Amino acid sequence: MTREKKQDKLLTVEAAADRMGTSVRFVRRLIAERRIEFIKLGRLVRIAESDIDAFIEAGRMPAITSSDGWRAARRIA
Repeated sequence: MTREKKQDKLLTVEAAADRMGTSVRFVRRLIAERRIEFIKLGRLVRIAESDIDAFIEAGRMPAITSSDGWRAARRIA
């Protein structure tokens, strides 16, 4: 574990959902499917702020510019 992670704020599932702008149910599903890193403290579950940021960044899709044209847009879909 890096020093940066040790100083990272741990959020509850509710706080993580609020930060991502999603429902608590969605965050719990991400945890159950192991799609986001989390920390177990006994029966409590916490998610580091940096792990939320990494999850959001991993889902980021680049914008399509007008020079890319319609064909590029169709390949993504």
